[in-house]
Amino acid sequence: MYAVILAGGSGKRLWPLSRRACPKQLLDITLSRAPLLLQTCERLESVVEDKNLYVVTGEEYVASTRETLPFLPPENVITEPEGRGSAPAIGLAAAHLLRRDPEAVMACLPADHHITEPERFREALAAAEQVAQQGHLVTLGIKPSRAHTGYGYIELGERLTEAHGHQVYSVRRFTEKPDEQTAALFVEGGRHLWNSGMFVWKASVVLEEIARHLPRLHTCLSGFCDAPDTGTEKEVLDTLWPHVERETIDFGIMEKADNVAVIPVEIGWSDIGDWASLIDLLPADGNGNVVVGNHLGLETKGSLIYSPKRLVTTLGVENLIVIETEDAILVCPRERAQEVKRLVDRLEEEGWQECL
Repeated sequence: MYAVILAGGSGKRLWPLSRRACPKQLLDITLSRAPLLLQTCERLESVVEDKNLYVVTGEEYVASTRETLPFLPPENVITEPEGRGSAPAIGLAAAHLLRRDPEAVMACLPADHHITEPERFREALAAAEQVAQQGHLVTLGIKPSRAHTGYGYIELGERLTEAHGHQVYSVRRFTEKPDEQTAALFVEGGRHLWNSGMFVWKASVVLEEIARHLPRLHTCLSGFCDAPDTGTEKEVLDTLWPHVERETIDFGIMEKADNVAVIPVEIGWSDIGDWASLIDLLPADGNGNVVVGNHLGLETKGSLIYSPKRLVTTLGVENLIVIETEDAILVCPRERAQEVKRLVDRLEEEGWQECL
């Protein structure tokens, strides 16, 4: 099995800690003494050899990625000319792998996930590989613990088979980030899973789906594959890439394909997508506050305080997020953590480049 780690995002929802120069995948957000990218690789140690491990990232992060993963062959860092979404990133990686191994099965994994039960995760990958060998596009679905409105959902279809002790189902439909009432109905009904964004498939199969549903991307990838040497490859890619449509793998492929399978898993999974996600991961005090650094609070509940250097004091607040860095402070309600990206976009519009 090959593994492709998607590590091209800038982590806007984790600003002001995550910045363009050092995005979240290169940071130890979860206080595990290792950047998220390295944690992702370490979970794969016993199932994917270093030579079969690839990272897709932007040109500005190539050097820092290689520094974070010194065991990775330098040529295994795949560079996107520009971030165009997960579908082009995965397609580019699949094109690389197909030239190396026509039978390659690839696991596509975001670099910003937290998994507390890595052995179960590895067992699920083995099951997914077996199903992918049969021509399916396989996704891992997380059994939901609550009605989370920040995740997409997968509705189970009919049972297809069993692989390595895991039940495998067809997918009836995907639903992107439902409202609270709909999410509650999904969880109560027991037929929906969280969409983890982790996929396993044959490189040849996903490229066939790209040809069917994203023809402009496929044209670009075909031109790249036909280039005779590395120099020409880069020139061709730089020329064609701007014409590739921005698209996620979920909307571009998974919601349209008819050979999608899902494996329900319980692996202690979390998506480190915003600051509120840390409240579920890190130890909390008796009032439900998660504190990293220095904080004195009175009548403060359910809040995240991140201030490694300065003292933050709070009085009479609940469900608040306070993030302090050397040059910026973020304050927002916990329930609006996913909207931090709006602030970053506005900072960019108004010329605050030094804070991005």
